[in-house]
Amino acid sequence: MPHTLASLVNHTALKLTVLAGEERLEAPVRWAHASELIDPVPYMEGGELLLITALKLDAEDAEATRRYVRRVAEAGVVGLGFAVGVNYEGVPQALVDAAREQGLPLLGVPRRTPFIAISKAVSAAVAADQYRAVTAGFEAQRELTRAALSAEGPDGLLARLAAHLDGWAALYDASGAVVAAAPDWAARRAARLTDDVGRLRERPAPASSVVSDTDGDDRVELQSLGTGRRARGVLAVGTAAPLGTAERYAVHSAVALLTLTTERSRALQDAEQRLGDAVLKMLLAGEPDHARAVAGRLYGGLLDAPFRVVVAEPVAGEERSTGGTGAGAVGVLDALADAMDSAAARTGEAILAVPDGGRLIVLVADGGAAAEACAAYAAGAEARAGARPRGHGRAARAEAGDGAWLAVGLSAPTGPTAAANAYRQAEQALSVARRRGRALVEHEDVAAGSVLPLLADDAVRAFADGLLRALREHDATGRGDLVASLRAWLARHGQWDAAAADLGVHRHTLRYRMRRVEEILGRSLDDADVRMELWLALKATSAPQGE
Repeated sequence: MPHTLASLVNHTALKLTVLAGEERLEAPVRWAHASELIDPVPYMEGGELLLITALKLDAEDAEATRRYVRRVAEAGVVGLGFAVGVNYEGVPQALVDAAREQGLPLLGVPRRTPFIAISKAVSAAVAADQYRAVTAGFEAQRELTRAALSAEGPDGLLARLAAHLDGWAALYDASGAVVAAAPDWAARRAARLTDDVGRLRERPAPASSVVSDTDGDDRVELQSLGTGRRARGVLAVGTAAPLGTAERYAVHSAVALLTLTTERSRALQDAEQRLGDAVLKMLLAGEPDHARAVAGRLYGGLLDAPFRVVVAEPVAGEERSTGGTGAGAVGVLDALADAMDSAAARTGEAILAVPDGGRLIVLVADGGAAAEACAAYAAGAEARAGARPRGHGRAARAEAGDGAWLAVGLSAPTGPTAAANAYRQAEQALSVARRRGRALVEHEDVAAGSVLPLLADDAVRAFADGLLRALREHDATGRGDLVASLRAWLARHGQWDAAAADLGVHRHTLRYRMRRVEEILGRSLDDADVRMELWLALKATSAPQGE
């Protein structure tokens, strides 16, 4: 406990008497300082017991004394100690009245008690308090270390930290999700701080913040975990009052221990990632048996049930160029990987994630939590980007800081023997996602949808324009409507009467126009490949931009 005015008054060797402010004797004393300046305020920090003899102060002048007492009280001085029998035989009544008016404790110091004795008493009490705080902090550190090394792990550490703080504690993972809390009810409290946690995670570690506007009556501090550019987690602590020295030691110890835990976990994850990379290469090379042998218990369960292949990549800004490698591009893929990994960890399912240049390749259980997290992340990013309805929007802009956009392709459910085909499906879905401006496209959507959106490509349109240019130039002279006639004839599968009826012309006129098409293009309409190319060219040039 900090030293107070009451403990000084009860110090038998000091013989202090209380002359005013009896109701405020529990105020803590940070230091005792003697000053005869008429204005000592510039040298005060607050929390001091100010010792005076009134050498320069006219303590019998009521107005001057009132100004002096009011000024030191406003500066945070917790009490005045007046030396009796030095410059005044007694304590001037004007000083007593001014102290009572401000509610400032006034202590009478007998002549046989030197000011240095009071300063030594306060100094000894401050030192003892600091020693107790350091000792308590080291004891908390030992207790937290034992908890971190026990089978309970972070859960046990949080429980002991919350008990030491007489408050609550919660741990968030790299995605910002609450993974542990103590006591149990604190999980609901911590869940309401996800926005604040997200803002802290955007800052380089180590970082901290105090949540001032909270829904509860507590004071919440957030501390990031990790030593790299991105936070690996966040520790939140809630207390009824600001942390003291011992509590601060405990929190710092918890941050250090949790950081060691997360960094050690990260090293294991790096090793797992290298193993996963080998497993993925074997699967794509058509060696499922070797892949199973290498996967062992780590990824074996994932390969024993239907899984999906996810291929994700950032798309830079408006250009939507592939393979972005800026900080924003890396942040998009890291955030998606964190979301999927956290979801899988919560349900205990296996996940195989491998960075591949500017891409992220992930194998996830079909219908599992990681697959759902991938879809939810893509949907959330698309919503945050204000994307337009399906087929008309831009790729989802993730909150990565430099304009990176996210596109994800998802294969159909598959097994180890068909992993290479599933990878191609995911790549095809990814290509469609980029083309359509979608955050996520599943292969089933590609297979079930129309082929026409696939024609909305600059290269396809350029080919179509070149193929039909001669016919359009002919029509521009007013010598016939060859393009419309060709479209009607192809739409009617070469049925002369039906196509002529659609155009409102005689079938002989339509036959003449088709001969002119062949002459101008130098190609025969009897060739099925020619008819297919012309039909696709007509559809490509008539499809609206951006579909």
